[in-house]
Amino acid sequence: MPNPPCFHTLIRKCKTEAQLKQLHAHLTTSAVLRRDPRLLGRLLTSSAALSGEDPHYPTLLFSLLPHPTIFFYNTLLKAHSNSKSYSQPIKIYSQIITSGLSPDFYTYPFVFKACAHHSLLPQGRCLHGQALKFGLASCVYVNNALIHFYSVNGCVGDSESLFVIGLDLDVVSWNCMISGYVRVGDVGSARRVFDEMPERSVVSWGALIGGYVQCGMAKEGLELFCRMLGEGGVRPSEVILASAVSGCADLGALELGKWVHWYLRGNGIELSVYLGTALVDMYAKCGEVGMALEVFDGMREKNLLAWSTMIKGLGMHGRGEEALSVFSNMEKAGIKPDDIAFIGILCACTHAGLVDKGREIFNSMSRDYGIVPKIEHYGCMVDLLARAGMLDEARDLIERVPMKPDAHIWGSLMAGCRFYKNVEMAEYAVKHLIELEPDNSGVYVLLSNIYAVSGRLDDARKARDLMERKGVSKIAGCTLIEVCGTVHEFIVGDTTHPQMREIMVKWEEIYRLLDLEGYEPDKTEVLLDIIEEDKEEALARHSEKLAIAFGLISIADGLPIRMVKNLRVCGDCHHVTKLISKLYDRELIVRDRTRFHHFKNGKCSCNDYW
Repeated sequence: MPNPPCFHTLIRKCKTEAQLKQLHAHLTTSAVLRRDPRLLGRLLTSSAALSGEDPHYPTLLFSLLPHPTIFFYNTLLKAHSNSKSYSQPIKIYSQIITSGLSPDFYTYPFVFKACAHHSLLPQGRCLHGQALKFGLASCVYVNNALIHFYSVNGCVGDSESLFVIGLDLDVVSWNCMISGYVRVGDVGSARRVFDEMPERSVVSWGALIGGYVQCGMAKEGLELFCRMLGEGGVRPSEVILASAVSGCADLGALELGKWVHWYLRGNGIELSVYLGTALVDMYAKCGEVGMALEVFDGMREKNLLAWSTMIKGLGMHGRGEEALSVFSNMEKAGIKPDDIAFIGILCACTHAGLVDKGREIFNSMSRDYGIVPKIEHYGCMVDLLARAGMLDEARDLIERVPMKPDAHIWGSLMAGCRFYKNVEMAEYAVKHLIELEPDNSGVYVLLSNIYAVSGRLDDARKARDLMERKGVSKIAGCTLIEVCGTVHEFIVGDTTHPQMREIMVKWEEIYRLLDLEGYEPDKTEVLLDIIEEDKEEALARHSEKLAIAFGLISIADGLPIRMVKNLRVCGDCHHVTKLISKLYDRELIVRDRTRFHHFKNGKCSCNDYW
């Protein structure tokens, strides 16, 4: 039998709680624990590191200690700091006080971590006072825990005060402050702190890069990512790589996204579920749904989010049958769909016009899975019916929705009214939409366009006038296009691009070819109070048309031109893009606010309904 010191080594080598329990049983039955009680403390220390969210076993071990020291109380706190029970860490801290022991600078970080995890602001403030009383609040470990605790609870001002007065700051202090600012969306202050840091860790870069992407500033996030790689000395973590991939997805920066994928393979980084899902999302959002499927099929492990992301990606591209196949395979793999997965598959049915299948899936939610449909699921069904021209059925469903219909539901009905030119139902829908979103310019513009297409020009002008009287500004159209790894931005009417002269020369060439094809500009969606000649000029300056012209002069023949637009593609641009794909024999891929449009040989994958 090994002598007692060997058991200390064996305990440290245990990789799972099950192994630890087996060794514990052997130590008990062989009476080794009785001869060397210190092993119980070693078991507790190891179990605290392996317990995860269930600290039952370390709690049991702690109860066997005859006279626990502050070290063992801290160990138990560590085990409970990530648990689902918000009260236990507070109770353990109270036991420390009542037992006559004094907390040390390891005690408070664990307690504050638990308070942050469970958003216990009042309790955390009281404990802050206790830390001050014991003279431990100025300790760098405690101060860092406090900065994190207050920022998680939205009190970034308190975090800032602690950071400013901190006498002993380390890189963790700076990282906590950056994360705190990011958490409340103040990326400017986060960048200021980042720039002032005396030294940066990989966490520093990751916090700010991720912050930019989360706050809708993907371009700045990717610029910082490229700067980090250029400066060297920092190996990007999985979190940073996933943030970069997400930023590429937002901007449609396919080439940079491919480079990150290449970096993963070139450095032998195993594709985790987290990274794999990010890549699937990126490829799908950049128009390469085939690559998304390739990455997805190559993932060793897939969780519910991975399956849902693939289903959503296929749906965005109008590949509803394939999305249904993936959904079926997910069920066969024993993965139970949640409400998010059902939104994805219902959207896929919507974009592919699979009405009967959509109805069947919607009904199966509660029947087969016990999931009560939410407002988002009803919105998908209204969208599905409205796109299929079943406007009366869509309205009847809205009236049966067990909760108050939201703007998405009424907007889906409005979109159907636009396509099928149903003015009366559009007026019915817009009354509800304006109540919910009085400052949404899209509501007024869509109603005006519906009137204009139906020949009711006076009503169209009144809708625009109402929008102006309410002080609602129309959102400017913006299109992003990546060329040689650089993302270029075009805004409607903008002339600031350094190659604008060449772009307009190209557009004149395009326009001459369009004219020979019999193209007539669709001016119904242009402001009514400008003269006819200016309407044509306004249409020519739409952001995606500028981006297409730029793509034609910048991207080699035979390669697809990919773009990302912030709004729904207008009817004229959609028609023009179809013609350009035929005239120039180019594939044009446009991601708008709701879906992908693949233009090829004069046709679009959306079948002219979007």
